[in-house]
Amino acid sequence: MRGEGNGKVGDGARLRRSVALAGEVSLVDGFHMRVRFQYRRYRLAFRTAVRTAHGVWSEREGILVRVSDEGGLAGLGEAACLPWFGTETADAAEAACTKFGEWVGAEELEEVPSSLVCLRNAVAAARGELEERVQIADGAERRVRDNAPYLGVAALLPAGRAVLAALGPKAEAGFRIFKWKVGVGDVADELGLLDDVCAALPAGAKLRLDANGAWDRRKAERWLERCADRPVEFVEQPVAADARGAEDVLRGLAEDWPTPIALDESLAGDGDVERWIGAGWRGVWVVKPSLLGDVARTLARLEKVKASVVFSSALETAVGARAALQWAFGWKGEARALGFGVWPRFQDARCDGPYAAPFIRVADLDRIDAEAVWNAIN
Repeated sequence: MRGEGNGKVGDGARLRRSVALAGEVSLVDGFHMRVRFQYRRYRLAFRTAVRTAHGVWSEREGILVRVSDEGGLAGLGEAACLPWFGTETADAAEAACTKFGEWVGAEELEEVPSSLVCLRNAVAAARGELEERVQIADGAERRVRDNAPYLGVAALLPAGRAVLAALGPKAEAGFRIFKWKVGVGDVADELGLLDDVCAALPAGAKLRLDANGAWDRRKAERWLERCADRPVEFVEQPVAADARGAEDVLRGLAEDWPTPIALDESLAGDGDVERWIGAGWRGVWVVKPSLLGDVARTLARLEKVKASVVFSSALETAVGARAALQWAFGWKGEARALGFGVWPRFQDARCDGPYAAPFIRVADLDRIDAEAVWNAIN
């Protein structure tokens, strides 16, 4: 039995946490306890730089948080900050972490400011994992979010002509959904490549085009005209989310062209998702769970409106990837191939999520050693 008080967990103790699955919210009984709070900031180099319309991305910054009890049970979470996407900076997340003492009341961790969405996400994930470990230690069965035995994965392809060399090996590995980064080079050059890329696709395969907001309406229409009779599943974020009149342009493109439009940068947080739900968006939703402050509530809202969701990586470490993929496996809506075909990504392979394969299974998540990632960050 674990003693109560002085940072120890009482027998049958439970953290206070809301969990939303399939749109239903259940509240675990509250218990006031003290936990040990630790954090480590990381800066990890990519094996190969990622080229997008935002520029060249060569390394990943963020914060890992660890919440544990005196008995040694622990949970891990990741603040995978992307300030250019609309989240807080790693500096801001770290500054908030420094304000916590080593031992804090569990309820104090709920006081992370709402503007620090990635840190809120990390703390919630760490507390949730610790809660589950406490429950299992007390004899409860493991909580499983699994509505599918496996989920398909889209292969990430590089920008420019490098796409042609990368596509073949991905196809031979069994991938049938491919995501190509466009909006990086000259429009005419990339449009010229499109037919070569489509010709190299396996039979029945689909191509996703991710512009990362690089185009204006005129350029987007040139692409959508070309995509109309080609195997393009959807065009992701054709115009910048912060461009003048962007919302009207995106809605107009979605109404005027047969190829579906997907929102990505336009969904920079929980509030953006709520706003687009209110606007009646009927296109595709690219959701990065790692960048949401309240994943449970936001996914419940999307499920309620029967949204077509693509769960996508934010190029987080295995810690954040495991948490994000758990949400994907609990989704009961339309199942589209995951945007998690991104690994191996880091020079330090210990930090990679599940190796990029055409499918991810729940067992792949169980094999992730989050503590190894924590230990690698020092």
